Amino acid sequence: MTHQIHIIGGGLAGSEAAWQLAEAGYQVRLSEMRGIEATPAHHTDALAELVCSNSFRSDDAEHNAVGLLHAEMRAMGSLILAQADQHRVPAGSALAVDRDGFAQGVTAAIAAHPKIELVRERIDSLPEGPTIIATGPLTGAALAEAVRSETGEDALAFFDAIAPIVHRDSIDMETAWFQSRWNKGDGHDYINCPMNKDEYLAFHTALMEGEKGEFREWELNTPYFEGCMPIEVAASRGVDTLRYGPMKPVGLDDPRTGRWPYAVVQLRQDNALGTLWNIVGFQTKLKHAEQVRIFRTIPGLQNAKFARLGGLHRNTFIQSPKLLDGSLRLKSQPNIRFAGQITGCEGYVESAAIGLLAGRFAAAELAGAALPSPPRETALGALLGHITGGAEVETYQPMNVNFGLFPPLETKSKKADRKGLMAARARDALQQWQAAAHG
Repeated sequence: MTHQIHIIGGGLAGSEAAWQLAEAGYQVRLSEMRGIEATPAHHTDALAELVCSNSFRSDDAEHNAVGLLHAEMRAMGSLILAQADQHRVPAGSALAVDRDGFAQGVTAAIAAHPKIELVRERIDSLPEGPTIIATGPLTGAALAEAVRSETGEDALAFFDAIAPIVHRDSIDMETAWFQSRWNKGDGHDYINCPMNKDEYLAFHTALMEGEKGEFREWELNTPYFEGCMPIEVAASRGVDTLRYGPMKPVGLDDPRTGRWPYAVVQLRQDNALGTLWNIVGFQTKLKHAEQVRIFRTIPGLQNAKFARLGGLHRNTFIQSPKLLDGSLRLKSQPNIRFAGQITGCEGYVESAAIGLLAGRFAAAELAGAALPSPPRETALGALLGHITGGAEVETYQPMNVNFGLFPPLETKSKKADRKGLMAARARDALQQWQAAAHG
């Protein structure tokens, strides 16, 4: 099958880019290495496999930047958001998915599209024709070296950690209880395991003293991304750090006491059947035996059976503000675009969003046209702007979408009203941009 564009990488970004191009009528060759070669983080060969949390974070488009990004992607026919909505599981105001159903849904949609040829192969060099590289943070060594050779830049790197998953029927519900913080959602979106002060302090000590996995030579001096900090690293920053982070008890009333616990461990549903629950914010580099020993000291998890234990892998990304133009093309070789986490965006939705834009930019170029960048007032535009020029190269770090990336409001407003006003401005800007693009 003759293709008009080659996409390397079948993760969230690559799958979304392929879908956008195919829906625009172009023949796509989508190359995915998994199926012939495994990675340190993935467990299956399904496209768009989620390797960390199963949450796409807040779905509130009125007051949250990532929720606004969800809405914008839905408005642009996103495959990733369509499948996330189809495989949604309860998570309060967040969009969480059945990870296996979601990945299988994306894989089936891609495989069934008549304009997409899915090929299980490893690509080790830069293609000469129109290409989107969306290989993610675990880019194969040969291809990464080809990118470095072309750009003359060393890829930056950071650690990303994976949280453990627990079987629901092994959780002691005499101790734990269902409740979303501040009673958002239907009341059964999270399981809460309470700790008193002595239990918390003992747990903190165990985290600090627990045996950690050893670093490989190529992982030394690699920094952590703040949004996926291993829990034991966070604990090392102070005895109360966790109580103000993933273990904060505010808004959660222990039904046995009617009061907030000293600290709380939350679990969020991980699959549609409700049989698997992940421990929220418990990314870790503890050795597996230590995870079992320490996490079973959590009240309610004393008999926990783990479907998956936590892990740690290194992520890499390029210096996008220096290397890419405003439409995600490599300045030194403009037939190549980059998309997803390798560009330095962070988060499932952000990766897919950049894949969506890369696909749309490439489709316009194949049609002999130029698609203007989405306005910076939109979530898509704010994220793209950060990646392609909104950050200093020397301090460029992985970034989730947030309202700090948006231009400030031109008129004064109350602080409580700003997010809503920025969201309304974004909706108007996106509609105008879409109308002009289809003009």
